[in-house]
Amino acid sequence: MIMESSGMTEFRVWAPRAARMTLQLDGQRHPMTEEPGGWWSAVGEGLDYGYLIDDAETPRPDPRSRWQPDGVHGLSRVFDPGAHEWQDAAWTGRRLAGAVIYELHIGTFTPEGTLDSAIERLDHLVELGVDLVEVLPVNAFNGEWNWGYDGVLWYAVQESYGGPAAYQRFVDACHARGLGVIQDVVYNHLGPSGNYLPEFGPYLHEGRANTWGASVNLDGPDSDPVREHIVENALMWLRDYHVDGLRLDAVHALVDHRAVHLLEELAERVDALSAHLGRPLSLIAESDLNDPRMVRSREAHGLGMTAQWSDDFHHAVHVAVSGETVGYYEDFASLHAVREVFERGFFHAGTRSTFRGRVHGRSVDVERTPSWRLVVFDQDHDQVGNRATGDRLAASVDEGGLAIAAALTLLSPFTPMLFMGEEWGASTPWQFFTSHPEPELGRATAEGRIAEFAAMGWDPAVVPDPQDPETFRRSKLDWSEPYPAGGDGNSRHPRLLEWYRRLIALRKERSELTDPRMTGTRVDVDEDARTVLVHRGALVIAANLGPAGAATTLGGRILLHSGSLAGDDVPPAADALVLPARSIVVVDTGSGGYADPTRAHDQLIEK
Repeated sequence: MIMESSGMTEFRVWAPRAARMTLQLDGQRHPMTEEPGGWWSAVGEGLDYGYLIDDAETPRPDPRSRWQPDGVHGLSRVFDPGAHEWQDAAWTGRRLAGAVIYELHIGTFTPEGTLDSAIERLDHLVELGVDLVEVLPVNAFNGEWNWGYDGVLWYAVQESYGGPAAYQRFVDACHARGLGVIQDVVYNHLGPSGNYLPEFGPYLHEGRANTWGASVNLDGPDSDPVREHIVENALMWLRDYHVDGLRLDAVHALVDHRAVHLLEELAERVDALSAHLGRPLSLIAESDLNDPRMVRSREAHGLGMTAQWSDDFHHAVHVAVSGETVGYYEDFASLHAVREVFERGFFHAGTRSTFRGRVHGRSVDVERTPSWRLVVFDQDHDQVGNRATGDRLAASVDEGGLAIAAALTLLSPFTPMLFMGEEWGASTPWQFFTSHPEPELGRATAEGRIAEFAAMGWDPAVVPDPQDPETFRRSKLDWSEPYPAGGDGNSRHPRLLEWYRRLIALRKERSELTDPRMTGTRVDVDEDARTVLVHRGALVIAANLGPAGAATTLGGRILLHSGSLAGDDVPPAADALVLPARSIVVVDTGSGGYADPTRAHDQLIEK
C-alpha cells in the first residue's frame, strides 16, 4: 500500500510472517520499520519498487500494487490514481433496475485487445441500446492473454490491456457516452503463477480448497487484514476508478463461517461509499446456490447483494432453442422449465437436480423480490467458453432460434445481459485460452480442461489447446460481420443486430417490460405444439419453437415479429396471427386481447 506525501512516497505492507522487511526502490535498499499488527513501513522517493522478505535476494511485488509494467513477477511501479483528470463530473451513475448489461473481454473484444481500442467500439454499444458494460477481470495475471480469472495481483490492471491509466480512460469514455461500468472481480481464489501472497502472510486457508486451489483465509487466524485486503480492493474500483458496480465471481466458493459474512460486510461498506459519492453502486453475485438470501436486505437478515445471476434461466432457454439435454441441461428438457424460470426466477428451488444428485436451491419470494435482482442471459463467457470448442449458440442454432432466445432474454422480467458478439450472431468462437510461461503449468491446464468435459459427454479430442496462441486469436470478434463492406444489410449478422436493437428499444419503450413485480408475468406452454406464450401486462410474447407453423386467433397489434428477419410477410395487425416455424412475435393485445390469458394459448393450433 502506498500513499503520496510531500513528493515522497510512504510504502506500507502487511507481512506478519517476516522477521525483517526491506524496501528496494529504484535499485536502492531501505530497511523497513515494523508496526503493530504485522505491518511494515518505509519512506522514499522513486518509482520501481519491491519488498525483500527476511534474507531473500529477489524482491517481491507489492500485494497492493497498482501497476506491474513488467508482469506479475516484476517490480511494482508507483501509480497515483489521482493524477487522472476525470471528465465525468456530471455522471450521476446508473441503477441496475431497468438496465441492459453487455459483458465483454478486453483481450478479445477488438483485434488489438486493449482498453484504448475498446473505447473505439463503445458507440456500437450506445447504438445497440445497452446501459452497463460488464468487463471481465482485468487484474494482473501471468502471461499476455487469459480470461482474467487467474489473477494474482488484484489491485493492478493487466499491462497487456494498457495498465491502470488506460483503465481510467476507458471508464471516462464509457461515462461520456452514458454507459455505466461493472467490473468483474475474483476474490475466491488466486492464480497458479505469481502468487507471492503466502510469503507475506496467511492470505490462504491451509487445509481448505475449492475447484481452483486453496481457499482464501476469510475466517481463520489473522483473517481480519485478509478481509480488509478484499474490501479495500472493491472500494478502490468504485472510488478511484469511478466504476459503477462489481460482479463478484463464484461467491459460493467463499468459505466464511463468521457471524457477519464477507459479502454482508462488503455490502455495508459499499452502501456507505455510495452515500458519500452520491451515486448508485451495485454488487452482483455470481452464485451457484440458487439462494434468494443473497439479494435479501441486511435488515431482513440477507447478505444485501444488489443482484445475483440465474444460471437456470440460461439453461431453460438454451435447451428450448437448441434441444441439447446432456449434463446439467438434462432437467431442463421440458418447455415447462421456461415457465418455471419466468414465473419463479429459479428452476431448482428446493427441487432435485439430477446433475448434482441432490435437492438444490430455495424458492424466491415472488411477492417481495423485485425481478430485476436476477441477472439473466442466453449466452455468457462461462456458458460459451466452457464448452469443448467454445462454440456460441449461433454455431448450432438457426436464425429463428437465435431470435427467440434474444427476445425471451431481453423481454424477460429480469435484468438481461448480453455476451459480446451475441447481438450479431458472431461466428467466431470464444474458447478457453491461457499463456502460462511455465510449460508444466500449461500442460496441466490443458489436461485439466479435457478431464472437465467428461461429465458433459463432449469429445475430448476436439478440445483446443489453451496454450496455443491460435486459440486466443480465434476468439477475437470479427467486426466485419455486423458492419460488412458495402453496407450489405441482408446478411444474417446485420439482420440479427437490427433485431437486438429493436428488442432493446421496445424494452425501454414499454413500462410492462421493466415492471419489477415478478408476479406480473404469466407463462403458458404447449409441449406438443412447442409453443410458449409470455404475458406481461397488455403484451404477449408468443414463441413457436417447433418445426411447423402455428396459428392463433390472438388479437392485437403486432409490435415485433422475428419472421421479418427471413423476409416473411407479416401483417401490421391480425385477428388470426400465423407464427412461422421457429419464430417469435410480440403483440400488444390492448382491448383486443383476451380477459383470460389462458384462452389465447388455447387458440394456438398446429398448422
